[in-house]
Amino acid sequence: MRLRTLLIDAWSWLNYKLVMSDPDRPAFNGVFPELAGSWVPAADLRRLAAYKFLAAYDSNQAGQLAAVTGDHHGVERRELGDPSKLIDTTLGYLLGPEQTIVVTGADHSEQDKQTPEDQAAADLQDRLRAWADKELLALRIQQAERCAVRSGDGVYTLAWEPAKRRALLRTYDPGFYFPEWDEGEQDSAEYPSRVHFAWELAADPTRGLKARVRRITYELGPIGAATEPGRTDDGRAIREQVAGADGDPVLVVGDTLDPLTGTVTRIYPWAPGVPSATTCYLTDAEWLLEDLGRAHDVFSLPVDKAAYRVRSDGQVLDRLDLMHDFIPVVHIPNTIPDVGEHWGKSTLATVLQLLDELAATDTDSASASATTGTPIVALAGARLPIDRTTGQPLPVRVEAGTVWQLSDSGRMDTLDTSAQLAELRERINHLLDRLASNTRLTAAGLGTLDPSKLPNGYSLQVALGPLDSLVGALRLARTHKYQLLLRMVQRLRQAGQVWPAGESLPARLVFGAHTPTDRSTVLGDVASGLTAGVFSLETAVRMLQEAGYPIEDIAEEIERIQKRAFDQAARLADATGDNAAVREYLGLPEADPGVPAVPLLPTPDDVQP
Repeated sequence: MRLRTLLIDAWSWLNYKLVMSDPDRPAFNGVFPELAGSWVPAADLRRLAAYKFLAAYDSNQAGQLAAVTGDHHGVERRELGDPSKLIDTTLGYLLGPEQTIVVTGADHSEQDKQTPEDQAAADLQDRLRAWADKELLALRIQQAERCAVRSGDGVYTLAWEPAKRRALLRTYDPGFYFPEWDEGEQDSAEYPSRVHFAWELAADPTRGLKARVRRITYELGPIGAATEPGRTDDGRAIREQVAGADGDPVLVVGDTLDPLTGTVTRIYPWAPGVPSATTCYLTDAEWLLEDLGRAHDVFSLPVDKAAYRVRSDGQVLDRLDLMHDFIPVVHIPNTIPDVGEHWGKSTLATVLQLLDELAATDTDSASASATTGTPIVALAGARLPIDRTTGQPLPVRVEAGTVWQLSDSGRMDTLDTSAQLAELRERINHLLDRLASNTRLTAAGLGTLDPSKLPNGYSLQVALGPLDSLVGALRLARTHKYQLLLRMVQRLRQAGQVWPAGESLPARLVFGAHTPTDRSTVLGDVASGLTAGVFSLETAVRMLQEAGYPIEDIAEEIERIQKRAFDQAARLADATGDNAAVREYLGLPEADPGVPAVPLLPTPDDVQP
């Protein structure tokens, strides 16, 4: 097939596939019929098709996909889980053994010179960790990040649940995610002011339900008048403006109307003293597929055909004012997007053809193994058994213990394919090495490197260098995203009047070490650093925690260390009465002779009842 158009975009690494090589192909009808729906925007077809391709490789269905696209030998392809292994290995190195929420300053809350800011940070850290336990944050991270590593994108949503009085965290497949940008008014690298989640709901004849499209929309807009649940003449649930006694619109309590400009503003609890004229609206509705035509897509569904959903507290989700000025959606790109791009790139993207080569070689190797284990035999001058009923020779089978009678000039030849099998296995090893190199997971990271080839630990560190840079880039793409997510959690709790008002404190998600650490070396460095005074106790304990020592909370560990040192110093003072020895034990400077001596430890008279 001759290439007619050179198309370079975020998914051009799939152009070698027939259904992706021509941008004018009509909606991939023969391969992905679910993408042929009239509500799917044409601009998103390539992205959604790429997600489908990657999901097929992850589930060992690339051969079936090839068969559907016209490769009749695709169903014979042997797929042994290499794409899934790459995804899971990358995910494991990315996340590390654990993920910890850390708020700056929380480690100092147990010190003698703690400040109100340190105590506030410690309180916030405890609240966020308690929220993470209830919302199964570790599980949600695994779900979203595996999708991001495989597809290139992952999505979190947050929503305040009045019944549970906490922010609910959910993950979505990126194929349901449709951000909407204003053409020419907003850079696609920035986050849009309107985001849709949409998918089809299959018909259910037993319940009398027709095929539908559900769309959830978050959008930023100017603050308006108060609304309440209502009904149309035909019984559909909608939201209606609240009218006062004189028929004028009523504002939400706390909002302020500027009589000159007509702008409504409110003060949010995370920005005291700073009026804002923006709020976020939520719409959740369904449309019957039969009511949608070619003129309608996810961005332009007809409002008069919408059936709005109702929340657990009775609120109709028709532009419901969420009482905050941000869209509670966090998009996670797997890689740092290119300039002007919004989408990330899958870990499998640049090695997809290599995975095809590996599957083809595995298939050829299996065929060669069959002829090597059960070779093809040629007989000449053999007396073959005869079927007494038909008088025809019986089929010849090569089995253990089989004996053929040969004539004087007879012979038996076998086809030896062991050399070809050895060459195919060598090619598989070559492809695996190329795969480890091109994905930057390295042979050491994939566990295929022979440990005897590494003379020392420094050699292993050099071998893992590409993996270190890969993990660093993947984590850099996510650092700000998780800071944003934790800031949204704080503000949703404040909007729900569960947490006190005040500016949001910076919180981050810390991933565990992605490679094994020489713990004895770290322990030696920590001990030397503390003795020399170049490390603080907080830094030393954090280093031990990151090295894998079982330290759950840095502040509590510091408190235990200091209490143990104080108790031992007290016993030393009681036994010797020598303040100089106590000072030396605690690592304090020598006393100044010109300054009156002060007891290092409190006496019983100093302790207040």
